[in-house]
Amino acid sequence: MEIGQSQEDYLETIYLLQEDGIPVKNVSLAKRMGKSKPSVTVAIQTLEQKGYLTKQEHGILELTEKGRDLAKRVYERHCFFHGYFTRIGLSEEEADENACAIEHVLSENCYRKLKEKLGEV
Repeated sequence: MEIGQSQEDYLETIYLLQEDGIPVKNVSLAKRMGKSKPSVTVAIQTLEQKGYLTKQEHGILELTEKGRDLAKRVYERHCFFHGYFTRIGLSEEEADENACAIEHVLSENCYRKLKEKLGEV
């Protein structure tokens, strides 16, 4: 993918907040993610330049179709791995930490094959 793990995390967080009907601004995103406002500003500018989101009136962030598609894929992977890890006995916290790490590194092919092998298709 053309963006890194951290930027995917931003997209995923924006996606989840929007799904909950929460208007997302840099400040609320910084608070939710535990990041500094300057770090969020830089990440948002990069994502905007790459066509993953736009900044609307009053600073509200909106995912583009490209950004929404990627965020949904990352979130789907997270849910898959989180569910699998809890089924094999990891705590919710440990399952979440591991799902967050692995959701970014597997190729699409590897992810699909894992889902098929584990009967999750």
